[in-house]
Amino acid sequence: MTATKSVEPPVATTNAIEESPETAPQVLATAAEPEPAEQVDTLVLTVGRGDTMEKLFRKNKLNLGQLMTIAQLDEAKRLFRKIKPGDVFEIKHDEGDLLSMYSKLNLTSALQIEKDASSFVAKVVDRPVETRKRHAYGVIDTSLFESGAEAGLSDKVIMNVAGIFAWDVDFVLDIRSGDNYYIQYEEIWQDGEFVTDGEIIAAEFNNNGRSIQAIRFKDKNDRSDYFTPEGNSVRKAFIRNPVDFTRISSNFNPNRRHPILNTIRAHRGVDYAAPRGTPIKASGDGKVIFRGTKSGYGKAVILQHGGNITTLYAHMSGFAAKARLGSRVRQGQTIGYVGATGLATANHLHYEYRINGVHRNPRTVSLPDAEPIADEYRERFLATAKPIIQELEQFKRTQVASVGFGSQ
Repeated sequence: MTATKSVEPPVATTNAIEESPETAPQVLATAAEPEPAEQVDTLVLTVGRGDTMEKLFRKNKLNLGQLMTIAQLDEAKRLFRKIKPGDVFEIKHDEGDLLSMYSKLNLTSALQIEKDASSFVAKVVDRPVETRKRHAYGVIDTSLFESGAEAGLSDKVIMNVAGIFAWDVDFVLDIRSGDNYYIQYEEIWQDGEFVTDGEIIAAEFNNNGRSIQAIRFKDKNDRSDYFTPEGNSVRKAFIRNPVDFTRISSNFNPNRRHPILNTIRAHRGVDYAAPRGTPIKASGDGKVIFRGTKSGYGKAVILQHGGNITTLYAHMSGFAAKARLGSRVRQGQTIGYVGATGLATANHLHYEYRINGVHRNPRTVSLPDAEPIADEYRERFLATAKPIIQELEQFKRTQVASVGFGSQ
């Protein structure tokens, strides 16, 4: 840091000849005229349907020449190409001449464009966020969603709770009145205002006499997963239903009559009826070993999971961009969309599960556990998990105490 100090100006000295007011020459001091200050106006422009940056500038009488200059900057060029309805630009200008432009890119960054002496400079700037911890407790009477709403939880948090424990608890069939849960989760704040709920840090679900605890852990790639306090995964290696379906239109059946061919033909998978375009999820972590059109399956994807398990997803209307041939996908990642390609009479997903090439019923096959926490992370996880569990236990004690006090 450069230190600065103020210095008194030197006092001017002259010959010691005093002049009386009558004889002193009359000098009229003339101050320099101050330069006119910039007239800064602020415009907040919201992009509407069919808008372009040029349209917005014309509509608001802003300098089009400056827009052309700004549009040549790499950061601005990328943003202007992708503007969409709802995007907001805050512009400061002096009678139409731009001084600065600001637009949020995402939760944590924004594009800042400022005028310098000769042109404009664009840079991506941080938008600091604050993460706050929150605790919540709920008792179920009829459903998790009703209980969560009564506890003041958002749909996002409730869905995350259901997602964490989905492998151990069927939230339709297994729930009992009196089941309860404790959670510690994040809230994201910015500029003193609540923005959104973040991830769940830790949770405990008590269902029909059994207790399940889950703790979040992030690996070196900032990827989150949930484990028991001992380091075992709370999820299975596969999910039963890889699509949000309306009904099962056809079960696994070795003697089914094919609806199009009208012949007895083994149905070696499960058909899930769902609207066209419904996302299809990878049932487990794996590698895309086939993506394309496959005879009666229509558009299909095949995933390889470890050494001996493959899954097939058929009759898709289209593929997800990130599920490319040879790429690795995570459980729950969208790999395609429901359709009716190939030999199909209506929109649905045909899903197959194979072990060593042999078809198994996806709805009843025994699913392997997911891998426990990797050895390279185990020590750090155990050290991290201990205080988190202690904090959750402390919160549980306060809830039990408050319930006990209230019942007296």
